[in-house]
Amino acid sequence: MADAAGPDVEILDTTLRDGAQGEGIVFSVRDKLSVTETLDELGLSWIEAGNPGSNPKDLEFFRLASLLKLKNARLCAFGPTRKKGIRAADDPQLRSLLGAGTEGVTVFGKTWDLHVTDVIRVELEENIAMIAETVAFLKAEGRIVIFDAEHFFDGWAANAAYALSAVKAALEAGADRIVLCDTNGAAFPNAVADGVCAVKETAPTAFVGIHAHNDSGLALANAISAVQAGCTHAQGTLVGFGERCGNTALAALIPSLELKLKLRCLPEGRLIRVSELTRRVAEIANVSISDDMPYVGAHAFSHKAGMHTDGILKVRRSFEHIEPSAVGNNRHFLMSEVVGRSAIAERTKEIDASITRDHPVTIALAEKIKDLEAKGWAFEGADASFELLVRRELDRYRPLFRIEAYRVMSEHPTGETISCSHAWVKVLVEGQHEIAAAEGEGPVNALDGALRRALLRFYPNLAKVRLEDYKVRVIDGKEATAAKVRVLIESTDGQRTWNTVGVSADIIDASRAALVDSIEYKLIGDIEQQEQHE
Repeated sequence: MADAAGPDVEILDTTLRDGAQGEGIVFSVRDKLSVTETLDELGLSWIEAGNPGSNPKDLEFFRLASLLKLKNARLCAFGPTRKKGIRAADDPQLRSLLGAGTEGVTVFGKTWDLHVTDVIRVELEENIAMIAETVAFLKAEGRIVIFDAEHFFDGWAANAAYALSAVKAALEAGADRIVLCDTNGAAFPNAVADGVCAVKETAPTAFVGIHAHNDSGLALANAISAVQAGCTHAQGTLVGFGERCGNTALAALIPSLELKLKLRCLPEGRLIRVSELTRRVAEIANVSISDDMPYVGAHAFSHKAGMHTDGILKVRRSFEHIEPSAVGNNRHFLMSEVVGRSAIAERTKEIDASITRDHPVTIALAEKIKDLEAKGWAFEGADASFELLVRRELDRYRPLFRIEAYRVMSEHPTGETISCSHAWVKVLVEGQHEIAAAEGEGPVNALDGALRRALLRFYPNLAKVRLEDYKVRVIDGKEATAAKVRVLIESTDGQRTWNTVGVSADIIDASRAALVDSIEYKLIGDIEQQEQHE
């Protein structure tokens, strides 16, 4: 059973093992060390860090990881049971597990008779012996053994007696945890609950866990169902990526267990960091967190409809299932033609606290948003541009520079010469002119480079700004090449990220508008921050 002083549900993160098996996920040794420290910072119980018998990179990682000063998590190495026909002590895979030097070891064994007879092709009795002898060998070497009952729910459905006998063999050999795996991601929550109950009936004192895959879109539901049925150990990956459709997303599971079921998974005060640290792991893995990811996604607490925003402002729980700050996320009112004046006023209060729902500025902004969106503008994904719109209406806008002229040219020579673009910009800053030019891989890249080069003499802090994303949307395709386009730009200075929008029948001019908003938003924010500290 779980230690009385420990968490109610022990969490094992397998980002560095099962997560690394996801398509497009490649970790360097340095990446793996960074992920390990991040997961430890969150306060997870276990980090399954890789298979030392599969590649030299994992061997190097385990060597360096032994030097880390982890405060919360314990490391475990991962590998299979012994091969058929040899002693556990002679199996090179098991020797590599011991060589990793981790406190825990996860070994997986077959519990579905189909896999035993048709995949690894051994006798059913030999598979049971492979499980028992592997666990006993690792226990004799002083390791905490986590036994992953691979394909348990498929096996239990096909041949319940054999699946349970495999689990029983691991327990009798000394396994510290039995983890029931929905390896194919095919089980439904009721079947998972029944399977967990069957194991608990067979071994009432067993420390049982769940490892779910998301092939049916049910990994999170299955993990919660398993915990409600008696599991006190849960596995997944923080962001949710992994083999095929991924694993249980711990960033969604942990808040559900802590906030909804009142089961402690993390040390006190760590849950509020789950959004921040999930994004850090995603950044290291070079993936994007889905905006609609539960709890931590950018849209998790976004409100657009006027009735919703009005309800939220009156009673938070009317349209939110938890307080966003509980998981380190933020409430977000999306500005659009369907938004109500209450939401506009709430956003405007961030700049001027005196603004109310019936204030003339609020009424004017509501009309202006409707008018601009009718012309193709969209502010729900462009908070920075919306803030500048509010500042202009409040007469709190600072025009820090003006583009007096610009020119963009693209060359497309024939042959093997690579095409390129050039931009020339003339700006006016506090009565001084500056002219700059730049070359880019496209017209927008060149314009961006030239504009920032012209402004750097006046605003050196722009050196930290870079474009993260660039999207173009044709507003009315019926007008063909004469149609207006909407450009959305995401920018960052390494600490903050913001979005701006521009609209024009000229894609370069639309890009220019979004770029100018991006730079002005950054500069105004930096100036006001500096003034607050003075």
